Amino acid sequence: MAPTPETSHPPKTADLGFFSSGAEDPMLVDGPDQATEPPAAELEAALPAADQDSEAVAGTSASSRERPEIFAPTLGEIESDEITKVASLNWGLDLADESIRFDTDLARRIWESELLGTDFSLKKIMLLEYSQYLERYLWPGLKTEETLDFHVLSIIVIINEKFRERVTGVWDVVTADKAKFASFFAHTLRLMINPEGLSLKVERFLVTFLINAFASLENKVIRSVCQPLVGIGIWVSLADGRRELEFGRHRPIQDLWKKAEDQLKKSKNKPKIQAERVFFSRLVQHFYDILESIPKAGKTPKDTVLYCERFLELMIDIEAQLSTRRFVNVLLHDHHFVAICQASALASRGRETQHINRDLRDSFSRHEATEDGDLFVQLLDKLEHYTKFEIDDYKGIALSDADMLNQHYRQIHRLQKLAFAKYRDVLEEFALANVGSIESHEGFTKHFSKLDHETLIKFCRDIGVRAEKLGGGKFYSSEFLCTVLERTYCKRKSQIEAINSTPLYPNEIALFDEVTVPNEQYFSNDHCLAIPKLNLQFLTVHDYLLRNLNLFRLETTYEIRQDIEDAVQRLSPKYNPDAGNSTSTVFSGWARMAVPVTEFRIRTVSEPKLGEVKPAYVTADVSFSLQKYSESIQREWDTLRPHDIVFLIGIQMEPELLGWNQRKERQSKTRAGTNFRRTFGIKYIRGGEVGDFVDDNGRPLDESAALPGTSDGSGDSFTRKPFSERPKPKGHRRNLRIFLDTNQYQLDLHHQKQTGADVYGTLNVLMRRKPQENNFKAVLETIRDLMQSDLVVPNWLEDIFLGYGNPGSAAWSEMPEPVRTIDFRDTFLDWSHLASSFPGKKLVASSDGNTDDDGNIRPPFIITFPPGLFSHKNGSLEASVSTGAKRKLPELQDLDESMDVDEPDQDGLAVRTYKPLNMGPYPENIPKKNAVPFTSSQVQAIHSGTSLGLTMIVGPPGTGKTDVAVQIIANLYHNYPEQHTLLITHSNQALNQLFEKIAALDIDPRHLLRLGHGMEELEIEGVAGNWGKAGRVNSFLEKRLQLLAEVDRLAASLEVPGAHGSTCETAGYFYRYHILTRWEHYLSQIKDQDPDEGTLQKLVSTFPFAAFFSNAPEPLFASANLYEEALDVAEGCFRHLKNIFEELEEIRAFELLKSSRDRSNYLLIKEAKIIALTCTHAALKRRELVQLGFKYDNVVMEEAAQILEVETFIPLLLQSPEEDGKSRLKRVIMIGDHNQLPPVVKNMAFQKYGNMEQSMFTRFVRLGVPTIELAAQGRSRSSIAELFRWRYHSLGDLPSVCNREEYQRANPGLAFEFQLIDVGKYLNKGETEPRPHFVQNLGEAEYVVATYQYMRLLGYPAEKISILTTYNGQKELIHDVLERRCSWNPLFGRPAHVSTVDKFQGQQNDYILLSLVRTKTVGHLRDVRRLIVAMSRARLGLYVFCRQKLFQNCFELQPVFSIFAKRPTDRLWLVTGEKYGAWDRAAAEPVVVRQVAETSDRAKDGPVSTSSTKKTRTPAKKSKAGPKAAALVAADVDADASSAAPPSTGGDWKPAEAWKERVYGMAGVEAMGTYVHQMIQEQLAHLKVQRDAAFQAEMTVAQPEAVESTETAAQDEGDDDEDENDA
Repeated sequence: MAPTPETSHPPKTADLGFFSSGAEDPMLVDGPDQATEPPAAELEAALPAADQDSEAVAGTSASSRERPEIFAPTLGEIESDEITKVASLNWGLDLADESIRFDTDLARRIWESELLGTDFSLKKIMLLEYSQYLERYLWPGLKTEETLDFHVLSIIVIINEKFRERVTGVWDVVTADKAKFASFFAHTLRLMINPEGLSLKVERFLVTFLINAFASLENKVIRSVCQPLVGIGIWVSLADGRRELEFGRHRPIQDLWKKAEDQLKKSKNKPKIQAERVFFSRLVQHFYDILESIPKAGKTPKDTVLYCERFLELMIDIEAQLSTRRFVNVLLHDHHFVAICQASALASRGRETQHINRDLRDSFSRHEATEDGDLFVQLLDKLEHYTKFEIDDYKGIALSDADMLNQHYRQIHRLQKLAFAKYRDVLEEFALANVGSIESHEGFTKHFSKLDHETLIKFCRDIGVRAEKLGGGKFYSSEFLCTVLERTYCKRKSQIEAINSTPLYPNEIALFDEVTVPNEQYFSNDHCLAIPKLNLQFLTVHDYLLRNLNLFRLETTYEIRQDIEDAVQRLSPKYNPDAGNSTSTVFSGWARMAVPVTEFRIRTVSEPKLGEVKPAYVTADVSFSLQKYSESIQREWDTLRPHDIVFLIGIQMEPELLGWNQRKERQSKTRAGTNFRRTFGIKYIRGGEVGDFVDDNGRPLDESAALPGTSDGSGDSFTRKPFSERPKPKGHRRNLRIFLDTNQYQLDLHHQKQTGADVYGTLNVLMRRKPQENNFKAVLETIRDLMQSDLVVPNWLEDIFLGYGNPGSAAWSEMPEPVRTIDFRDTFLDWSHLASSFPGKKLVASSDGNTDDDGNIRPPFIITFPPGLFSHKNGSLEASVSTGAKRKLPELQDLDESMDVDEPDQDGLAVRTYKPLNMGPYPENIPKKNAVPFTSSQVQAIHSGTSLGLTMIVGPPGTGKTDVAVQIIANLYHNYPEQHTLLITHSNQALNQLFEKIAALDIDPRHLLRLGHGMEELEIEGVAGNWGKAGRVNSFLEKRLQLLAEVDRLAASLEVPGAHGSTCETAGYFYRYHILTRWEHYLSQIKDQDPDEGTLQKLVSTFPFAAFFSNAPEPLFASANLYEEALDVAEGCFRHLKNIFEELEEIRAFELLKSSRDRSNYLLIKEAKIIALTCTHAALKRRELVQLGFKYDNVVMEEAAQILEVETFIPLLLQSPEEDGKSRLKRVIMIGDHNQLPPVVKNMAFQKYGNMEQSMFTRFVRLGVPTIELAAQGRSRSSIAELFRWRYHSLGDLPSVCNREEYQRANPGLAFEFQLIDVGKYLNKGETEPRPHFVQNLGEAEYVVATYQYMRLLGYPAEKISILTTYNGQKELIHDVLERRCSWNPLFGRPAHVSTVDKFQGQQNDYILLSLVRTKTVGHLRDVRRLIVAMSRARLGLYVFCRQKLFQNCFELQPVFSIFAKRPTDRLWLVTGEKYGAWDRAAAEPVVVRQVAETSDRAKDGPVSTSSTKKTRTPAKKSKAGPKAAALVAADVDADASSAAPPSTGGDWKPAEAWKERVYGMAGVEAMGTYVHQMIQEQLAHLKVQRDAAFQAEMTVAQPEAVESTETAAQDEGDDDEDENDA
């Protein structure tokens, strides 16, 4: 089966490059070539001459194979280092650009001492990069006429460092001057092919630079210099006959070659073009020399290995993109690149290392094996995979297995013909043999090993195979040439077969292979890995899915390994010496998620399916005891459900006699994640899927467990009782039936036959995982299914999806059959809103009487766009005009089927309106209307989303992305009532918010469906019940009863006897024979008469359904003074009746279907028009949806920039192709913001190196796909918006930000609406790490909480304040401080949120207190996307607490921190006398101003005078917040702290004259704590006064009553005495 359909990428007529834009595109027209290779002298002259100081550049590498240092310079080290001092004097930020003079000697000294002299210390490189050495000194100082080697190399080192840290916009500085960069790049190429005097480490830097360049081909300047290196000109280095052979395979390539030759002849710069042509061939030859220098035994040169690995990475990256591999692939085959690498000593060492590491027993008994060559071999396997990938390099089409087989047979046939024609005497047997006997390794060896060396060389030349080594003079050996022929002509294994034979669960080898799954949580990104990369382009859909499959599998493997390591360490396996054998293991600990296995047995091994070797299914029974676990943990184990994933671990501890030092060393290694498998004796790990709990006899506890054959393991589905009704296991023993991975089982059987090792006999631990983290198998199965399906990506999207062709080809204006006329319904509020939405466009209105007082037509508006906007002129004028009807019965005819649409002129928009249909006299018949005044950019997005094709909407913070998405969905629902729309988001929270807004519009609830978890959190007023499948089915059945009751009421009103409302079927008959006939008769009486007063009376008096509508809120015809108005009322009443019967017709299926499953499936397939689900749920349920025949036409994807590539792709393929083999998909609307945080990837190696965090949305933006950026934000104050506005093209403000009162007034008690507060050392500390990567800052935590307390004391509502931070450790610390100071106190309470910035993306609040934590290094805030999220969460107030010096010098953060620097930062400025809800200060009124000159005015530091402060300390209360709160005791400050507060003038700032008595600057944590402490005391005193006053008032009121009560009591007592005497 073909992995992808045979479609061209790009088409045959398109160019062969990055984008198909015609022959002039630089990726089409390769640099001119010549037929012969230029001599070395000409090559040297073609590139810039290097400086003569090669000794200074060379250097001697002393790096080792161990992981390089991971270093981030602290602020103190930055300030004290010599580099910082030199930088401040020569290119510091305080120096004007024109005053900086480049000093060659200084740059040379920095290269020699700080880089070369320190062996390129990462610390020094980071310091130079942080000081903006490249931007402000190196690049401005580069002169094209006198470029020196060390200067170029210095630039390369800094650029590589920026890529290592994944800094955005790396090329912006160096590519601004195209000619300068081209000269610099040419010098770099010269150094790579003539590296005399350079160390291998420096050469590796050059290769890394080239890797980074080829990964950035979306940059036009980079593309222009890289493209000639991989163009057809490089074929000048092919062996004799090979080029002609390729010309014979594809004739257009020969024409391209001739064109390049002609250009070379006309070129004025032939040496440069010739040098570019032979660059890669010379580079490969140089690589061979380095590779051959590695010995077969002995110590391995570390830098040599690292260089070879990087070089393979470069080759893989080039081969993985069609635009770069097209001609390079032939060159690599001609140069026998893979074969030479496979035959190298390094590859031999790598294969030996892999063999050692795969067997745990060998690794125990042998010495520590070196890792040298292991990564090289894995990279080489990846390269070989791409060199033989199933694609036609010239046409760009994917090749199926059948195509590859035919190609293979043609090659064998050609080989046999040549052998018979020219070598019959020695190869006659080969020429006459059948293909099956010669296509294997043995077949080739048998025939070609007989040839002598000279004959074999001649034969190779005849078939176009290079026999002479590069450089000339020597020939390859006969053995090597036979290997090359074998690799070229032997039959290869299908990739589909390889994928189907790969286990889905990771085993022990995959889990603990640190070459592919690094254990470091924070990957340094300074070495390559054998993992796929997600870049801009993919070869085919199969290649796309394969890369994502592998990356997703590796990411899952990393998470599983963390769980296994945690569980195994908690179990504490130990060797039991009393058992008398070396394999006994006991467990001295316990783990919540893992239990020791008491018995394991394979129960069933099914026969293989037809055509397969592996078993159809394998089941095993696992027994374990829960006796020592608590009841809660036992319940957790008992909640294991079918399809849950568990892991079986085989642990065999070895006897050991270790001293204390050796044991301590092993433990330290274990914590670091190294050699964990050996330390804890992990032999095997196998995954499985839970079937059911069984009894001791192997019978399922749930006897209803399904059908024969499924309960034993074929079980694609499990049919069982509801989980709550399932019998519970008794006692402490549990027996679990598990379905094992059949591929892994087959591999284990093969392994057992070879070695005798019994894998399943050693499994002694069962581990479970959290359900929400354990759905990886279903996602992997979905991707694997996609790889084997006949995938149909829409034709208009396919090229863009793979990264080729015109990036704008899927836009609405480029579609073959565009929609020119659209009914925008309630998108526009009025005519003025319409006019403002299309600035610069001429609106031509066609009035039909529906006008306002000013003569402008009223909405809804139907707009026809001029043909000039579209590339194709055959668009429909009426394709999108709504009729107002949703679904129609066959017999019903709409009264207003269509409307004529005027053709607009080329510059105008034809606008017309219509009167919305009257749907009935009841309030629920009045449609809900949009009330959002959409901006011009939002209207543009809505127009594009309603049209056909791909719509990319970039939504900056607060720009109404959700409102736009909702309006697009509403327009599609009404304009295309038969189409189905899929709504996808990343999170349940975002999905629910979107769903709630959709339900609030004029969309029938019966057409809405919410799938997956989280639906119970929906809060939709007026609509009760669950929005999932079961809830919607119940609502249909409830609605059925309501409508049938209405039918009975209608029949009674018409006095028609019978049970017409008994079923939907009888209601349908009643409609046809009693309702429709009456209506048609009524219309025939009134339609043909002149509309006069008598006719009006007749229309009203003869209306047949007046009795039924007698319960309307108002009399039907009370306001109808004209005939047309009365007719409209009558028609509205009939539409109401018609809608009742239409709904009953839709509900009839639910009446006929009896099974809940059938009803739910019918609802999903037929009734639901808008289906909402998360991307994860889509991946889990794809197989089920496709089997049900699920169909949809549109996909709207919110949070698209936060969704992984493959999780974006899967929702596009939840349906089978149509009968004609094409995709049904008509629209893809992706809404997101690539300037905010990307998808979450836990393993930093996959995030950084594999680029797994890149979403499809971001990739499309990089490719240049047209986007619509929403241009006005309505969230933040305009001043706060400046902090993130710079990141977007033209982000403005909505009028509400300027006009609403809350934005016009200042924040009470705070001098500024946003401010950065510099937080110095607190208790002589800055940031701390209680445990690795758990960063905290007590000073900032205290300052933030004190500010929160201050705001609460002023009356700020707690729900309007959120505290954010950039690290989880700080979040936990703030929680502890809040727990200690606020949670228990009703004056404060807890804020609305305490969260990390990453978790708060997509949310907002009025006031944000932000702690940046770091005081040593900038950390991950250097990712500008995280900075944008942090700055854009606040509506009214943002207060940032950080170490200012650290962040303000960071180049990427300067646009934000330069804005902060315009306001005082050394203290938090407060305003007294203001309360929340009772203040009138304008936001624009300055209360703190910059001092012009020295002044004697000094405002007080705070309300407490420093002279009156005594040094006292309040005893700390005992904290209940845990050990982390112990450090907080020292933070209890009171009046003594203010004595240390500096003057409130804040250096250059002072209170404004009118505010100097009310404005105070709080300098430091102590001052703020003191002030808050005093406010608390004053508040308590005030509350005490209030309480005493209230008590006194109560006593005053109560005193007269007490006197009266006493007198009454005395009187009663006297009466009692009298009564007693009388008695």
